[in-house]
Amino acid sequence: MTASTPAAPLRAGFLFNESRPRSTHAHWTRSGGRAQLFVVNGSRIFDIDDTTLHALEAARIEGDASVLAQLAELGLEAPPYVDDTALKSPPLHALSLAIAQKCNLGCTYCYASQGDFGGPAKNMSPATALKSVELLIQGAAPGDRVHLTFLGGEPLANRAGLREATEYAAQLAAQRGVKIGYAITTNGTLLTEADGEFFEQHGFAVTLSLDGLREQHDRQRPFKNGRGSFDQIMERVQPLLAMQRQMQVSVRATVTPDNLQLREALEHFLGLGFHSVGFSPLLRSSNNQGELGADELAAMLDAMVECGLEFEQRIANGQRYAFTNVVNAMRELHHGTHRPYPCGAGAGYLGVSADGQLAACHRFVGDEVGAMGDLASGIDRTLQNAWLAERHVHRQSPCNGCWARYLCAGGCHHEVIARGRPACDFIRGWLLYSLQAYGRLLQRVPSYFEENGTHDRA
Repeated sequence: MTASTPAAPLRAGFLFNESRPRSTHAHWTRSGGRAQLFVVNGSRIFDIDDTTLHALEAARIEGDASVLAQLAELGLEAPPYVDDTALKSPPLHALSLAIAQKCNLGCTYCYASQGDFGGPAKNMSPATALKSVELLIQGAAPGDRVHLTFLGGEPLANRAGLREATEYAAQLAAQRGVKIGYAITTNGTLLTEADGEFFEQHGFAVTLSLDGLREQHDRQRPFKNGRGSFDQIMERVQPLLAMQRQMQVSVRATVTPDNLQLREALEHFLGLGFHSVGFSPLLRSSNNQGELGADELAAMLDAMVECGLEFEQRIANGQRYAFTNVVNAMRELHHGTHRPYPCGAGAGYLGVSADGQLAACHRFVGDEVGAMGDLASGIDRTLQNAWLAERHVHRQSPCNGCWARYLCAGGCHHEVIARGRPACDFIRGWLLYSLQAYGRLLQRVPSYFEENGTHDRA
């Protein structure tokens, strides 16, 4: 067996079919004359010959125990990389502040009920913001790295609070020998050149919510009076694009049935000088509008693969092509990512509401389901540990029988709790394409992985 180098590109229908679970312990496929084996335990990837492929198929018919025995015969047996043990009282390393629970846009799908989370519009007070910073940094040891993110609503609606919190965090982190990174997700309509200078000074990761080109974006993200926001955002972001050095200015597009032209948007925004561009399917909205169904998810997967294939070609030609989704997938596959949770929500990462309530993440602000205590009394470890025990992927069904469970880890907690799992085929299909793309790049451009700070795989 050798490191996998799968061949022919696949599209949604075939990807959906080929990625359906065959075994709890492994997944194997044939494409373009090559057969590939993904071993779930440890997220290990191999090319296999026809003899091995047929042996795995025969073992599948007999059941999971036979598949496991076949893996052992191949020398791939290993102690569990992920066991049933849930995280317990993990240290905090990231906070997002709902620095402004209000917004000037009227986005059709906003999970935060157009920015105010279903309550009165409000700013986070300076005292609450500084107390949040202290919670994050004072618990960190010298040399640790922490992250502070500003969200909303629209966080620049409380520009003064954002700046005061950032400057206090920089001062406190320096005093304690803690490394700190900053991020903001903004709709971009309030950006100024002075904001860019501030973000550049502190090395912010700046993410703009842009849902495609003008027509698509304006339909989904208008001002509350119905006027489109695209042109204003483009005008205001230009100075930031020109000055980004320490700062990185990226695009995150929410994908609905109305903006599935992903390649067009990707090319346009990269051409303007954005650091990177990524897409996220809308699976849950506060009013149920714009959520992707099965047909739209298939169309999105087709569009994602189209972008991914262009990424492969550009990388093979020695060009940079910062399609975030596939960049992240390549990194995780190369590192052999295997995790029991999809993200740090409710663990090392928490959200803080404008009035100081702690939540599992920014999407659970104001939602009792994800309550984690408050700034006055600290993290409620009882609530947190109960959450972490319940959300472990081994407790999720049908995740605990899926080959992708340690890559997907059950999906976004907020979306799953609110809507279930309508996107499993999409997620597995994208992961299968990513596995194949990884193999092709590893064969064609091994230097890509070396240059991106990764290490060799099995």
